[in-house]
Formats: sequence, structure tokens, C-alpha cells
Amino acid sequence: MSEEQKQENQESKEEQIEKSGQLTLGQETKIHLLNVIGEIEGHECLPSNSKTTKYEHVIPQLAEVEDNREIQGLLVLINTVGGDVESGLAIAEMIASLSKPSVSLVLGGSHSIGVPLAVSADYSFIVPTGTMMIHPVRMTGLIIGVAQTFDYFQKIQDRIAGFITSHCEISESRLLELMLETGQLTKDVGSVLVGEQAVAEGIIQEVGGIRDAFRKLKTMIQEQKERQEQDV
Repeated sequence: MSEEQKQENQESKEEQIEKSGQLTLGQETKIHLLNVIGEIEGHECLPSNSKTTKYEHVIPQLAEVEDNREIQGLLVLINTVGGDVESGLAIAEMIASLSKPSVSLVLGGSHSIGVPLAVSADYSFIVPTGTMMIHPVRMTGLIIGVAQTFDYFQKIQDRIAGFITSHCEISESRLLELMLETGQLTKDVGSVLVGEQAVAEGIIQEVGGIRDAFRKLKTMIQEQKERQEQDV
């Protein structure tokens, strides 16, 4: 590859990072890097001074990961305060339905709708100081104070709980206990799990960092490759 081509590739990578926070890494093993940071932005635009992950950026990228034969795996780096429930679940469902190996790594935090995102990968890590906040569904704006509204809230919460429990080892009853805990947050209900606590509860599979996440993902990619060769 010429110096000019190397320069063009580097500029393309920098532009990709700047626009969407995503990048495809590696020479022999192609791994797509997805950053989920700040607040997950849904159908409404958040203020320009907010760090956001835009689902209209993420969904097409995940479709590209599935369709592109050169990309062999997905690494999801998570540091989010949560955000739009529908968009967060949509991204989580996309990750969970990929045919290629995926690994998630919780860095600073994976709060609220970030929990389904963390467990949607085939294997999950959390750094020792990483946190996960689990709480009931919240909604901002005008709502109608009738029984149907609370039924709707319950249905949303059931969808979230169902997704989480189907993609990790925690039971639904224990998850609801953590959601409704009253002794941890001063102005809210819910629980904060730090590092090893998230593993002990069965939400995350292992405490580790970026080295561990890459090693695990490359192992999973190699195992899938060997299975495919045996099937041929």
C-alpha cells in the first residue's frame, strides 16, 4: 500500500470516528467497534451540548456488520446514562440477532436502558469500577393520569425485564427486586451494581478490560470459523 493510500485510509478512519464513534479494526481479523456513549437519542433530538448515541447511526452500522463478509465480529464499548427506551431496545435486539460473534464491555457505566445493551452481546465484560444502574421505567413530559397509562408503563417494563433475563443469568424476580430497591438511591428507587456485583448477580459474565474483551472476541471468531469449516 502506498503512502498516499495509507494517508487516505487514516483520514477515512478519523472521519468515521468523528461522525459516528465507530471504526473497523484489524488486518487479519476484522472487528467492528461500536461505542455507546452519553445518552441514547431516539425520535427527538437532544440538546447540542449533550453527548449522544444516535440510533439512526447505529442501526445501519449493525446491518453493515451483518452483511459485510469481511467483518468477523463486533465489540461494543458502553458508557451510557441510558436514554430512549424504544431506540435502546432496538439496538439491543439488533446486536442480539447478529450471526457474528459479539462482546460487550461496560466501561464507566451502563445505566437504565444500557443494561439490555450490555447483555445483548454473546459475551459481556465489565471493568472493576464500572457501574450498572437498574431502575423502573421513567417517562418525561405530559402523561394522562389513568389506569391505562400505568398498564402501558408495566408493559414497557415487562419488555425490558424479559429481554434482560433472556440474555443473562439473573432471574426475573431478582431483577425486579433490584429495580424496586428503596435503600440505595436517595431520590429514587433502584440499585447500583459495581463491577464484581454485576457479575455476582448474573447480569454480566466476567470482570475484565479491553485486553480481555479482544482476546475473548478473537477466540469466539476462531471457534466460529472452525465450525463453519467443519460444516463445509
